[in-house]
Amino acid sequence: MSMARTAPGLRPFLPADAPRLAELFRASVKELAEDYYDEDQLAAWIDSVDDEVALAKRLAANLTIIGSFQGEVAGFASLKENEHIDMLYVHPEFARRGVASALVDALEKLAAARGAKKLSVDASDAARDFFLARAYIPRSRNTVALGGEWLGDTTMTKELAPTGARVATGNA
Repeated sequence: MSMARTAPGLRPFLPADAPRLAELFRASVKELAEDYYDEDQLAAWIDSVDDEVALAKRLAANLTIIGSFQGEVAGFASLKENEHIDMLYVHPEFARRGVASALVDALEKLAAARGAKKLSVDASDAARDFFLARAYIPRSRNTVALGGEWLGDTTMTKELAPTGARVATGNA
């Protein structure tokens, strides 16, 4: 059975997930962002989750969901203040299998159901094309200081359809 054709299961974040999500974060940055940032930038980004207690608090403070395939954690995403995608990471073994799409679909629906009119994200260079394909519009280019390094990202936004509205898609 191919995982590429199976939608990931989604569930809420639990504090006990933090160590596994920190590992997933590190693997995701190391492998999926290596073509976009240099070694020092990647190391600073990876080191930003060394404090797993702080990561658990950050994820618990937001609406965080986990995507999985057959019990394996495949990715996670978090929604901050109902209007900002704070984190979106997929394990490299599950990249391009619909995990990020399922997670962002869920966050978009939850945000719209809670009254948000639009979502924003500070997309890494590695994630920029993913968000462009989902109709997020680039608004500003940013540099972020992290562990003594400067990393680039792009603030992007997307207008959300009102809850219950039917949205036309290219999939007929």
